[in-house]
Amino acid sequence: MRARRVFLDANILFSAAYREDSGLLRLWKPGGAALITSQYALEEARRNLDEPEQRARLAALAGKMMVIETAGAAPGLPPGVTLPEDDVPILLAAIACRATHLLTGDARAFGRYYGKTIGGVTVLKPSMFLAEK
Repeated sequence: MRARRVFLDANILFSAAYREDSGLLRLWKPGGAALITSQYALEEARRNLDEPEQRARLAALAGKMMVIETAGAAPGLPPGVTLPEDDVPILLAAIACRATHLLTGDARAFGRYYGKTIGGVTVLKPSMFLAEK
């Protein structure tokens, strides 16, 4: 079984940084999965956080994970997969960095893919992933 490489969507980063007691902070506990995000997702989360302490928490969390550059000319989505344009870079980055999981709370865009594997990446809500641990 390969090590778990977990790509975090912007809404997960936002939620983890929003409150200092967020339950999502369990993802950053030592001995867990390797956490990954993209510059694109990180910037989206940062833009949506209003308070300086929230942005500071986000920066601290980002320092404990791999942050990849956003794919420029990445191949398109796998056949049969449709996403809103602003969510395409999230899935493509997760596939490009060979993540095992994509955690997202965006049920509008990704809900129909929860529990499914796309391009080698299993799409899950954070609660689904944390229940597996």
